[in-house]
Amino acid sequence: LSLHDALPISPLPGAVVDIWHCDADGVYSGVDDNNFGSTVGQQFLRGYQVTDATGAAAFMTIYPGWYRGRTVHIHFKIRTEDNGGTFEFTSQLYFDDAFTDTVYTREPYNQRGDRGTRNDNDGLFRNGGELLMLNVIEDGEGYAAVFDIGLQMG
Repeated sequence: LSLHDALPISPLPGAVVDIWHCDADGVYSGVDDNNFGSTVGQQFLRGYQVTDATGAAAFMTIYPGWYRGRTVHIHFKIRTEDNGGTFEFTSQLYFDDAFTDTVYTREPYNQRGDRGTRNDNDGLFRNGGELLMLNVIEDGEGYAAVFDIGLQMG
C-alpha cells in the first residue's frame, strides 16, 4: 500500500501555478545576478496559470537553458488557500540528460559549448529529482510533457 493509495485524492481548482526558467544563455529574467548582470524589470520565461475545475494548468514555453552548477530544470510554485490559510509549494522539474543532449545540438543551445552539470552531479536533483522528471514526447513541431503533482494539504 502506497501513501498515494491511502490518501483521498481530489483536484485543486483555483490554485495559482507559477513557472520560471532561464533562457538558452542561462539568463533569468527579473533578477540582479553577478554572472550576467541585471534583468530586473524584465519578465521573459516567467508565467502563471490558475488551475481549472479539474486542477489542471497548462504552459507553453521554450526548452530551458543551463548555467554553471545546475542541471537543466524548470522551477514551479503552487499557491492556494486551504482552511483560511495560505499554502505554497515550490520545486523543480527535470529532463532526461540524453534528451537534453539531443535538444542542445540545435541553435541557439549549441552555441554555448558543453554544459558542465548533468542530473547525477546536481545537488538538488540528487535529493529526489528522479521523481520530478518530465516525460517529454514529440508533439507536432515541438515537444510536450504532462506532470501530475499531488500535495498533502494540512
